[in-house]
Amino acid sequence: MIKPIINRMVLAMCLGSFIMGLFYFQSNLKPVSDLSSGQLIMPGKSVRSPLQTLNATDPVQFSPLQLMHQARRELLEQVCHSHTHKRRILIPEDLKHLVVDDRHGLLYCYVPKVACTNWKRVLMVLTGTSEQRDPLLIPASEAHVPGNLRSLSEYSTSEINQRLRTYLKFLFVREPFERLVSAYRNKFTRSYNTAFHKRYGTLIVRRHRPRARPEALRHGDDVSFAEFVRYLADPRTLREEPFNEHWERVHSLCHPCLIHYDVVGKYETLEEDSRYVLQLAGVDGEVAFPEPAARIPTTGDMTASFFKDISPAYQQKLYNLYKMDFLLFNYSVPAYLKL
Repeated sequence: MIKPIINRMVLAMCLGSFIMGLFYFQSNLKPVSDLSSGQLIMPGKSVRSPLQTLNATDPVQFSPLQLMHQARRELLEQVCHSHTHKRRILIPEDLKHLVVDDRHGLLYCYVPKVACTNWKRVLMVLTGTSEQRDPLLIPASEAHVPGNLRSLSEYSTSEINQRLRTYLKFLFVREPFERLVSAYRNKFTRSYNTAFHKRYGTLIVRRHRPRARPEALRHGDDVSFAEFVRYLADPRTLREEPFNEHWERVHSLCHPCLIHYDVVGKYETLEEDSRYVLQLAGVDGEVAFPEPAARIPTTGDMTASFFKDISPAYQQKLYNLYKMDFLLFNYSVPAYLKL
């Protein structure tokens, strides 16, 4: 009779010790945010998360900026509803472009050629990845080093779902063909991008240039924009592998019909939209989004000049490829197209 009582006492003591140890472990590894509520945990206090800040304002009291962002969200939802007939489940591959800031409750989907270098620099400052406090002091190459910033795909399923539910999710987009021309100019007309010339240029020359010279087949460093367009429109291209991220469609990089984005920033309103995100995060006094460096922008007129020698048939094919980005983000069909 005594032995069973002793055994139960020992079991109770062990269980009590385990629970105390678990409580100690969790209290010492407390996350920087309470993911179930979206509340950010700071030393000695709780503060409102960016998502809570966004949702705290009565729509009746929205400023013109807030109304504009509400309209962007509503349009995104309408287009997704009209053009997405079958939803699918997100997989880790879909989440590789979502950068996580656990300190401030932010999820940023980066889109190459839409100020993503500067946004990565800002997030390196915010997450403490860099010791620099001025984003512009972080070399551009360092901003793109894999592992410097965590991707949402690295988390467990439950952690992913919690962050998608409670973090502020934002992305920045750009007029699709201006972004495409910017990618072409950067990757195919700059002598230092030899990796792109070898990887893509040689393939484009081989497939889309009749009687190509051996030197062009070896180096792939003189691809024309017309050849680049034919490469994109070639059904073999997407059959073989996804587009490179620099010319991949935004809807394929960030999946806005599967992920509810709270802020859709635009390259055309980059400064005010960036400031808005930092204000929601409560860090606009700590870090500033870098002012654009002096450069020749890829404007509508410049983009039009690249398309003037593209046949109407290939203009139509290219528009069909990028049509969802035009619709989702409210960009008009360019006037220079002959569709």
